[in-house]
Amino acid sequence: MTRLALVSDTHVPSRARRIPDWARTRVRRADHVVHAGDFDSADALASVRELADGDLTAVAGNTDPAALDLPEIATLDVAGVTFVVTHGTGPARGYRERVAETVRREAGDAAVGVSGHTHEMLNERVDGVRLLNPGSATGAAPADRATMMTATVEDGAVTVQTHEG
Repeated sequence: MTRLALVSDTHVPSRARRIPDWARTRVRRADHVVHAGDFDSADALASVRELADGDLTAVAGNTDPAALDLPEIATLDVAGVTFVVTHGTGPARGYRERVAETVRREAGDAAVGVSGHTHEMLNERVDGVRLLNPGSATGAAPADRATMMTATVEDGAVTVQTHEG
């Protein structure tokens, strides 16, 4: 069994001072951390890397400085499940379909997509692809609260829990 912490859209320091303590604790306890972009700064990325103890898969968001040198798409294989991580940058219209197409193109229908950008939690199937969006771990606008997800992966099955502060 592998425990993942799924976070996104932390926006530190532009919209929040730091990730809340309750979320930091969940990130520390995870076996691996996935961040779907919009750290906003090198310090924020360094902080998440430290919380993850180096076990981090992260992608660039639309507000991340190029100097962070993060990929736009990353894949992660965990206990028989492939995760495709992308920020989901682009207009609100067509967001779900755009992310599902990215997941399908990178790893096929059986993969699980993890994305951010909207600051709204999402756990649903779109065109046969499971999509997860943990929202904003700091509650950065336009979110109305801080949210994240944890996922347990075992023998090819993914169980997701949502958390909010």
